[in-house]
Amino acid sequence: MLNLSGKKALITGVANKRSIAWAIAQAMHEAGCELAFTYQTERLEAGVRKLGDSLGVAHYYELDVTNEAHFTRLAKGLEGDLGSLDYALHSIAFANKEAFDNPFHEISETDFLQAHQISAYSLIPLCRSLRHLLGQGDGGSVLAMTYFGAEKVVPMYSLMGVAKASLEVTARYLANDLGPDGIRVNCLSAGPVRTLAAAGIPGFRELMRKSEHVMPLRRHITTEEVAHAAAFLLANTGITGEVTHVDAGFNILAAEGQGATD
Repeated sequence: MLNLSGKKALITGVANKRSIAWAIAQAMHEAGCELAFTYQTERLEAGVRKLGDSLGVAHYYELDVTNEAHFTRLAKGLEGDLGSLDYALHSIAFANKEAFDNPFHEISETDFLQAHQISAYSLIPLCRSLRHLLGQGDGGSVLAMTYFGAEKVVPMYSLMGVAKASLEVTARYLANDLGPDGIRVNCLSAGPVRTLAAAGIPGFRELMRKSEHVMPLRRHITTEEVAHAAAFLLANTGITGEVTHVDAGFNILAAEGQGATD
């Protein structure tokens, strides 16, 4: 059993009980880690607080990643409330739903840039603003959530796949940049999980139905499996710049398997 007693973690991206970020928060809490949560807007604050309060979370911070001032306030708040930080979870992604309705070559510049700003670029100011907090003591760790669509074409994932590819490369460069400070930056590539965000992607249910029959484990992963892998990656002091797959082995399959035919 992982022991994170005395450690402190920032969790971003908790939206509801089906969020992967929520499962990770639960796993970190069970391991003894003290948690702080972010929420995107005041409208969502009450729901995030309700979940966090059940884990004894005492500190909440507004974080709209399109607002640079929020990162500054986040860092100042964490420094005043916690003093330092051991771990940070980046579980933030967004693309205009309408961008998935058309072929990839018809994606607008506005939708393309927005998806990258929120889903990929946001990792940079998050690391930059938390660097002085994570770099204390034995250093710290940042984990970003990604998906296999960053590596291979998953048609229904479209624009988000390109944004996640950018996220993965960004994480590698950050890992190299922040390594001298003892700060590790990794990505966790989770297989399809039934979350509200995923359900909004056209064709997601069909992907879930077909892929189950070709995955080496012949089943889908659970949010709990993702969460325990995330806790391990955050805590392990020898891993950085990596993309770790937790997808029942789906990523090892050749093209025929990835097509997930009946």
